[in-house]
Amino acid sequence: MQCVFVAAFLYGDVQLHIAGETWNPLKLGYQLRNVRERLAKSLVEKGVCTTEKQNFVVFDMTTHPLSDSSVKQRLIRKVQDSVLSRWVNDPQRFDRRTLALLYLAQAADVLENAFAPLSDEDYEMAMKRVRLLLELNADQESARDGNADLMWAVFVALSK
Repeated sequence: MQCVFVAAFLYGDVQLHIAGETWNPLKLGYQLRNVRERLAKSLVEKGVCTTEKQNFVVFDMTTHPLSDSSVKQRLIRKVQDSVLSRWVNDPQRFDRRTLALLYLAQAADVLENAFAPLSDEDYEMAMKRVRLLLELNADQESARDGNADLMWAVFVALSK
């Protein structure tokens, strides 16, 4: 029950506060200044993205396209392998980073894009296994692995 409460808290107003998209002066302590800009800057410094100016009809906007598509292809391959060739039926034995990657990709609604190049049979198997992960009871899983409460709480928040 504690896990669900934390997830509900995380999913609610806190997202707005952290991103700095709220004007509530009582919540200023929660804000991370310029989150998007800081993430983009870090990715540019590491060479993952580049910076370009896009001219839209009314205004100019800075975009950050990938500089090297091989990084993207490696991530897609990692996601595909994790649910096909390296599948473990127990989420406790799953690599936590890969598990987080799967949940984040699902929350960002890009997981189906990663499975699109697969054959129909592999696509169905991958989606079935992802649905199994998404339908897990977070309270039970966090109770099984006591030091992963926060991880499962975030997964619940991402699943909403």
